[in-house]
Amino acid sequence: MDRLRQRADFLAVANGARVNSPAFVLQSRRRDDLGPIRIGFTVTKKNGNAPERNRIRRRLRELVKRLDPVSMQPHHDYVLVGRRDALSRDFATMLDDLRIAFSKPARHTAKGTDKGPSKGPAKARGQRPGAPASRKPD
Repeated sequence: MDRLRQRADFLAVANGARVNSPAFVLQSRRRDDLGPIRIGFTVTKKNGNAPERNRIRRRLRELVKRLDPVSMQPHHDYVLVGRRDALSRDFATMLDDLRIAFSKPARHTAKGTDKGPSKGPAKARGQRPGAPASRKPD
């Protein structure tokens, strides 16, 4: 199992399927090549300061080390996006969550496809952001 390191690979996986959990989001994408399984870890700044983010990332790496590689599908890239709950959640529970996430059929939620029809940003429609839609006078 290899690690994802380049931003382009992370962005490609972000457009793939995802499974949500309280402590993390598992994103996955099938590759067309015959390379090994690759996995990446990321934690955004809104999850805390640097030591907290590093601790979340370390816990996620340890989860993957303890997980059976058989549960991962070959020729796939995975990204674990850490959440703030990863700091306080029981490690055994997180390991069970990860096993369940790998066994679930992943929902494909590429950006903009899981929401209803979009009318575009408010600015493009000529309105103030947050303002109600104007009605035609009768």
